[in-house]
Amino acid sequence: MREAVGNGYRGPLWDKLAAEGHPLDFVGTLRGGSMSDPDNEGHSGYRIDQIAALADASLTRYRPNVVTLEISTNDLNGNYQPATATARLKSLVNQITAAVPDATVLVASLVVSTSGTVEQYRASYNQAAPHIVSEARAAGKHVAYVDMSSLTTADLTDTLHPNDTGYVKIADAFHRGIQSADSAGWLRNTAQPDHSDAASRTARARQ
Repeated sequence: MREAVGNGYRGPLWDKLAAEGHPLDFVGTLRGGSMSDPDNEGHSGYRIDQIAALADASLTRYRPNVVTLEISTNDLNGNYQPATATARLKSLVNQITAAVPDATVLVASLVVSTSGTVEQYRASYNQAAPHIVSEARAAGKHVAYVDMSSLTTADLTDTLHPNDTGYVKIADAFHRGIQSADSAGWLRNTAQPDHSDAASRTARARQ
């Protein structure tokens, strides 16, 4: 089943948060999908370095209190310096937390794919990502790891992109991450979470 309306995981994530009574304002320089609040920062096809190049401007402009990161698939799929992808991820997390120190940054594992290039590197990337999160947490930053391992190849519409079922699973995972951050008191001084498609401010950019 192909995701047809262009909302990605933002649509179901919005619905889950709204049902809990959260005040919501998805933000970003892009607009996409049929949902009522289509703002996002999910640049299709962008690598980590390309997202990093535009991140500061968006972070300063919108001051998100939640940033969702599902990023690096394009680096791996394009075989762009895969050995240092996690180093770029770490740099990006540091960049985001420096620009918006009060924000919660949710770093997701990479979703399964049927791309041989991605799969060659995905496991090692996913093993390294939690350590990056742990280092950031040890430094007092509001950074958490979100496990996307519930998705299978049955949840894909092509080699890389989820279908509707896959996007719901991604939304569920990010929703749990936001709930945990809220329970930890990370969101207590903020009012408007930001959840861009493919990672607000620095996104997966896979849509």
